[in-house]
Amino acid sequence: MSLITYKIVAAVIILLAGLIGVVYPLKVRAFPTHNPMLEMGDALASGIFLGAALFHMLPDAIKTFNDALPSVNYPLAEFFCAGGFLLLLFFERISGDHHEHHHAAIPYGVALILIIHSLIEGMVLGIYTTFASAVVIFVAIVAHKSSESFALAIILNRSSLSLRHVFILVSVFLLMTPLGIFFGTALTTHLHSEMAQLVTAAFSAFAAGTFLYMSTLHHINHHQREHHGEGLMEFFSLVLGLVVMGLVAVLEP
Repeated sequence: MSLITYKIVAAVIILLAGLIGVVYPLKVRAFPTHNPMLEMGDALASGIFLGAALFHMLPDAIKTFNDALPSVNYPLAEFFCAGGFLLLLFFERISGDHHEHHHAAIPYGVALILIIHSLIEGMVLGIYTTFASAVVIFVAIVAHKSSESFALAIILNRSSLSLRHVFILVSVFLLMTPLGIFFGTALTTHLHSEMAQLVTAAFSAFAAGTFLYMSTLHHINHHQREHHGEGLMEFFSLVLGLVVMGLVAVLEP
């Protein structure tokens, strides 16, 4: 299987994973009950995102910048990583208090955060030119997609938005990652080798920042816990996801 074919298959699987997460909330159009298993699964996915950022994306970006620009001493990878983290933090802050679900701007703000994040993660998968790196990012994305789309659908269902507006926002969210994969692939195809490497490193570092945000502050702010023990189980699930990605880093050629 060629890398292009693999990315097409990955885009379809990611789209289907997102669809799985929104079918039930959009069907019932009601307030959901607390689901501890869903929270555990989302925590595991957050750990995978955290590991992908720390063990793969950011180190790869640092190495690429150092190899391509040996005379530049500025920490460019860390700069782009901080930019990705701060961008999502900015959008979440301007969206207001997420617990006040009656506020009309809040569902749009949450949707905007997740849409931008989905586009970025898709572009990162698209710009990678090796199977090993592409598989790591694909695993991180698909593990998070269903729970992320489920959470978005729940938030939109709790708002006063019409079903038509909910459907539009969810559809845009679902399409962003496949579109990002297409744009990222097209970008590397039309750039010369050195420039493609630099763009890949910049997007990888930037996306690492968004992954760090989604797996830490966003995860903490958007999880419901009914008791202390449940919070500990979420923590251990997150650590498990982090360990898995650490093992992948050890086994990578």
